[in-house]
Amino acid sequence: MDVLDCHIHMILDGVDYRAAIDRHRLAPDDGLIRARLRDYAALGVTYLRDGGDRWGVGLRAKALAAEYGIEYRTPAFNICRAGHYGAFLGESFADLAEYRRLVAQVLALGGDFIKIMASGLMDFHAFGVLTDTPCDAPLLSELVAVAHDQGLSVMVHANGGEAVGAALSAGADSIEHGAYLPAETLAQLAASQAVWVPTLVTIGNLRGLGRFPDTVLEPLLALQQENVALAAKLGARIALGTDAGAYAVFHGPAITQEYTLLREALGDETDAILARGAAAIRSRFRRQH
Repeated sequence: MDVLDCHIHMILDGVDYRAAIDRHRLAPDDGLIRARLRDYAALGVTYLRDGGDRWGVGLRAKALAAEYGIEYRTPAFNICRAGHYGAFLGESFADLAEYRRLVAQVLALGGDFIKIMASGLMDFHAFGVLTDTPCDAPLLSELVAVAHDQGLSVMVHANGGEAVGAALSAGADSIEHGAYLPAETLAQLAASQAVWVPTLVTIGNLRGLGRFPDTVLEPLLALQQENVALAAKLGARIALGTDAGAYAVFHGPAITQEYTLLREALGDETDAILARGAAAIRSRFRRQH
């Protein structure tokens, strides 16, 4: 079976995002990028899907990846609403005209798809709390439609039933993270064509570090695994993605860690379920024209 990671951040290192970005601020660090690609190849990885950055690191990794036998896909940079989560790596828009210009920029740079930030993060200090307000549904529908009109699939960072439900209604091609989903949103996910990349390791790897309370992390991980199991039972497409580069999520080892957490949720059907989701990601997240 092919080894894939459907959500990484080549620019980040799992330790200190500011220092990691600084390493590439003047230009992408080819030595570091090649070392990571070499490590991924040694693990048998054949496909990586990047979350984007505005310093061109993902684009440079894409240009080099074929040398290591890796198919690499990137949105160039993520796109977020002005004043909302995501600007530390991506580009912001205040209105649809600005968003259209950013989509055109992605195309000009050679990006493979659009990544939209539709919510904040999980607040690891407080169970059930998210760090930002969700993108409203009418706007999100317009954003996805603009991308699709340009032949670009859409990866949506979304947590919470409101943001994920809006993304699914808009026709998003993949949902990233998807914490705190109610049963009706899981059913909506299963009825859609979207692929869910639940990134369990971003929660699991924080346990025991002391940075966040395990009394929040343990029930959050358990809920996410229960939702993965239910989504799969309903027929949803699920793919392995680690969010490698996020805090305590390290490039390479995170793949095995994520697989272990997914297998705890999915049992003996894990490989078949993930293969189906990976095939859908691979076929959709490339430029159509």
